[in-house]
Amino acid sequence: MFKEFKKFIMTGNVIDLAVAVILAGAMGMVINGFVNDIMMPVIGNFAGGVDFADLKHVLSPATIGADGEIIKPENAVMYGKWVNSIINLIIVGLVLFMIVKAYNKTKTPPEPKAPAGPAELDILKEIRDSLKK
Repeated sequence: MFKEFKKFIMTGNVIDLAVAVILAGAMGMVINGFVNDIMMPVIGNFAGGVDFADLKHVLSPATIGADGEIIKPENAVMYGKWVNSIINLIIVGLVLFMIVKAYNKTKTPPEPKAPAGPAELDILKEIRDSLKK
């Protein structure tokens, strides 16, 4: 059973998948950093200086005691983080589209096969038949 598992793990497809998953995780971190640190401040600036991550709808405000201690934290829907996620998804999709499109351009189409000509035996039969005439 161990030998079968080792054979399965060492096949090219499993190794390729493992590399792809690791690279996708690293690419996700890079894209998240790009979106959160570069794109969102620019988009927020055009939206009037809004930081989307801070956007929320407060359902119940926090209860603060006399000494400034929070007795009950606020309950809020943090829709700004969701907006960040949507923008992140769009950028990831765009980046992957560009990568796949560039990869597809590098692939050369297969050369069309030459049309099959007559076989040598067929040519010899034609010569024989033309000589008989």
